[in-house]
Parts: sequence; structure tokens; C-alpha cells
Amino acid sequence: MLPIAARRTARSWNRLYREVRMVATALKSPRHPVFAHVVVTRRCNLACTYCSEFDTFSKPVPTGEMLHRIDLLARLGTTAVTLTGGETLLHPDLEKIIARIRSHGMVAVMITNGYLLSVERIASLNRAGIDRLQISIDNVNPDDVSKKSLKVLDKKLQMLAEHAEFAVHIHSVVGAGTTQPEDALAIARRAHTLGLGSSAGIVHDPTGRIQPLDERSKQVLEEIESFSKPLFSFARHNPWRKNLIEGKPNDWHCPAGGRHLYICENGLVHYCMAQRGLPAIPLEKYTQQDIDREGKAPKPCAPYCTIFCIHRVALLDRIRENPRQALVQLFPAPGSDGTEARPPLAVRALTAAFARPRGGVLRKAALRVLKID
Repeated sequence: MLPIAARRTARSWNRLYREVRMVATALKSPRHPVFAHVVVTRRCNLACTYCSEFDTFSKPVPTGEMLHRIDLLARLGTTAVTLTGGETLLHPDLEKIIARIRSHGMVAVMITNGYLLSVERIASLNRAGIDRLQISIDNVNPDDVSKKSLKVLDKKLQMLAEHAEFAVHIHSVVGAGTTQPEDALAIARRAHTLGLGSSAGIVHDPTGRIQPLDERSKQVLEEIESFSKPLFSFARHNPWRKNLIEGKPNDWHCPAGGRHLYICENGLVHYCMAQRGLPAIPLEKYTQQDIDREGKAPKPCAPYCTIFCIHRVALLDRIRENPRQALVQLFPAPGSDGTEARPPLAVRALTAAFARPRGGVLRKAALRVLKID
């Protein structure tokens, strides 16, 4: 067997190829879901007081039903599925669900509080083919608000750093699990030390709208963003988040219900976790007409929305519709000389191939390489 470093490298290149393919597919056509969040169970082994996405008694969604839902999402053309809860690791057949996602060529992601991770479970997730795992950590020390603390979970992070072949991302929400914004910074620094990814979100109310941040929280967010070093990072190249931090609304169209789907434990399609009940159509009955209609429907909550996975999808659509305008907004001119910042090569290549009129040589070549019909 290859050493862990070699397996991890091979997996990372394979994941990069499939994620580029996902982005290219989204740029090529607006008529399919890019991301879907799917609840595998409402039950959680913790009871964080700020969370409204769990209970302590629900049974997991039956495995057969979960596999059927994954098949339905694939039929709609979905390119990435995030498994969520509750606590995902409480589902007894989680690995079967992950393998089903991968069997359709979709990117497989899961969110967990990390408490149930072990070396054996990490190995099982490796075999299942999970692409990305996100652990939410709220504070440095557990308290009455949240037990998702760095003190409790640090050994789990060490296990992941040593044994995981998939990408691991540590996420904190400034203003949610602690009154000390420095905790989020300490968590990000520890993740960076272990070679894991990190980010920080902004606390929002039950409708997904931003709650005010103090000056120290704003500074912490900026410091955490500085840990991100890739050519392109949505954390750093994100004018919409900067507006929200300053309390300003964003003028954008939310494509939820079309490009982003949230599938609850009952199998109903919602815009997102913060907008349950809209449109609340059974996934089995969700059609291309529903995707087109709901994706275009105006969302009154959009101006102050902090759900950035949907912002990411909207960004792809903006690049496809008006690449020059979108890239100028993402990469504003440095200084005041009026010159435009040059986007990273990968961004320029994808834009040139898929956000331009049909028929280009680069587009045709990219379609063949990425195996996109």
C-alpha cells in the first residue's frame, strides 16, 4: 500500500479535477443544481443552544430512502452533495451514502461535530471516498452554549491530520458559540499548524440574516482570512462578505431552489436551512420546471444573507452572464490608477473556456478534457 502522503496527494489531484469539472459544468449551463445539502438525521449527540437544526430523538433517515434521494439529485444534474444533520456520524450507513454520491460522479462533502471520529472511522471514510469534511468548532473551552471546543476536539484534529486522505476544513462562526472572538482566531491558528483548512462565518439569525459584529470580531475575521493562501479563495475575494461585515446590504440574486437545494429529513426541497417551508416540494416531484422557476424567484432575505455556499453559486452565474463585470468586482483595481487587477490564471482559463460564446477552440478542448457533454 502507498504511504499516506502519496495517497493523500493522489486524492487531492483527483478531487481538484472533479471540482474544476463541477465549476466548468456550472459555467456551461445554469439549469441544474450545483450544491445540495441533504439531512441524514435530525438527531445530534450535542445540544448547542444557538443551533436550531437538531433534536435528541429522531431516527436516521432510512438508508434506502437516502440512497433514493441521492439518485434523484443525480438525475437533476446535481454536481456536489453535502451531508448534514443533526450529527451525520450518527447515521449507521453514512459510508454507503457517501459511496452512492461518488458513484454518480458528484463531489461528496459532510459536516460533523467530530465527537464520534476515531482512527477506524477515518479509515472507513477514506474507503467510502469522502472528498471534504467540515468540523464546526465554536470555542477554545466548552461552556453552556457549545461543547464543540478546541480543548475537546484537538485529538480528533490530530487524528485527521495524520490519517485522513480527504480535505479537512475547520469552521468557526464569529459571534455564535462564544463571546470571545479571539477563540475563532485560536482555532484557525491550530488548524493551520496541523495543515488543515480553516474559515470563519458570520453569525446569523434563524432567517439567515446577519447579526451585528463588533470591531474586534471584524478584525478577527480579517486575520483568519489571511490564513488562506491559494490563488483564489472565496474568503479573501468576497466583496459581498465585506459589505455584510460593515452592515451594508448586497445587491444580488439568490438562486436557491434552483442552483442550491436543501433537502430536509422528510425529503422536501427548501431554499436553504434558514428558509424551511419554501418551496417545500417533495424531491421525488421536483422537476426541471421547479429548478428554473424557484432559481429565478426573488428572495426578500437576500440583501443581508450570510449563507455563502449560495453566494458561491451565484458568483458562478454572474461570471457566466457577464464575466468582465464579475471579475472586476472580485478583483478590484489596486490603488486609484484605474487599472484592473489581473485574476488568477485558473479563473481566467475557466472564464475564457466556459463564460464566452460557444465554438471556441479552448472551450471544445476543455469540454473533452473534463468529459462534459
